[in-house]
Amino acid sequence: MATDIIIPTVLFATIFGIFYVWFLTRNKERMALIEKGADASVFFSKKRPNRRSTVLGLGMFLLGIALGILIGALLANYTMLCEGVAYSSMVFFFGGLSLIVFYLIDKKQSVKDE
Repeated sequence: MATDIIIPTVLFATIFGIFYVWFLTRNKERMALIEKGADASVFFSKKRPNRRSTVLGLGMFLLGIALGILIGALLANYTMLCEGVAYSSMVFFFGGLSLIVFYLIDKKQSVKDE
């Protein structure tokens, strides 16, 4: 009964604590740069990520996961593999494969843009 209250509270407190420490640290770094007289533009990237490549990466990743679920279902039904092993291994395999393919496509595109 107590775990119904404790677990969400601890989860919320952990997430809040992580963000609090991150923003506090970022603020202290920037204040130290300002005190030294340095420019705070170090924190801002010169090159903004291409929105089209971000959407392509997300689409490829979701497509890889869907393909992994499909192949996992086929493996679970037509082989002796356990259902959990078939699904999880194929989701990770095709999800990772799609990220690698996206990296290669994005690398080629960035070389072409420069």
